[in-house]
Amino acid sequence: MLPTIARESDAVVMIDQRKLPVEEVYVRCRTAAEVARAIKTMVIRGAPAIGVAAAWGIALGMRNSKATGTQKFAAEFFKTCELMAATRPTAVNLFWAIERMKRRFAAAATAGESVDQIKDRLDVEAQAIHDEDVASCRAIGAFGAEVVPGDARILTHCNAGALATAGYGTALGVVRGAVEAGKQVAVFADETRPFLQGARLTAWELMRDNIDTTVITDNMAGALMGQGKVNFVVVGADRIAANGDTANKIGTYAVALLAREHGIPFYVAAPLTTIDLGTADGSQIPIEERAAKEVTHVGGTQLAPDGARVWNPAFDVTPHRLIAGIITERGIFRAPYTESLKEAFAARA
Repeated sequence: MLPTIARESDAVVMIDQRKLPVEEVYVRCRTAAEVARAIKTMVIRGAPAIGVAAAWGIALGMRNSKATGTQKFAAEFFKTCELMAATRPTAVNLFWAIERMKRRFAAAATAGESVDQIKDRLDVEAQAIHDEDVASCRAIGAFGAEVVPGDARILTHCNAGALATAGYGTALGVVRGAVEAGKQVAVFADETRPFLQGARLTAWELMRDNIDTTVITDNMAGALMGQGKVNFVVVGADRIAANGDTANKIGTYAVALLAREHGIPFYVAAPLTTIDLGTADGSQIPIEERAAKEVTHVGGTQLAPDGARVWNPAFDVTPHRLIAGIITERGIFRAPYTESLKEAFAARA
């Protein structure tokens, strides 16, 4: 399985997704600050992956702490959590992972454990978050495979594969699950402007797995559907509101509208950690805006004139009415999502 992120004795190691597909380079982050910078600068991206990275970053930061007393150690811990929380605002998995690390810290501190014992607890918790994410993705893949057509021509947008998780993937987990179930699968990967996650990352992953893959530009999706060449759409998510409204990479909303127009089922694949029952609907999801240069340049080549105004939201929100189902590690949930998503969490409890 593609190693997206791993903990070594003195570092958190992750593949540098900015270099793909030309170079396969691994970055060694030896401090919490370096992990935070890697999240912020897109060395690692994808909602589940940055949650795992934040957990590992917190554990690494506290392992490096020179504090001997629990009071100073606690102050450093909460400062490190704040550092991770400030990296990217949209993906709820990031904040879920931070809160889970806080709960583990609180339990250990309340039990009167020593600084060294708490460090061990944080390492164990980060590893558990990592392992659970991989297991969740595999379960998502198995459930999703059930609704993939036998002769599937799948369109996906952005990258929701192993690179966006601790391994295996969510939307691409569904693709992999369908292949493992013996279905014939061909994938069309939207290039996903402006960061090109589909062209650079999704195609790279699927080609490594010898899965039939065709890269298209984002504005080709409608023509492809109109010609009957797509019969299933699956994407990942960065945050799903309580009513099923879903934030995913910019351009996803347009894909969902096209799928509805052409009668093609549009599914979202995500772990329960991406579902935010505290956010009522999509209008309340914070949308990250990124640097203008991502739009005006590709690599080092300038495409737009100097001084041109740029709007560069990283995500858009797909209304729940356009979503055929949300594929999770607990099964596939359908409308009305305000009821079914609550049931998903009740089943987990």
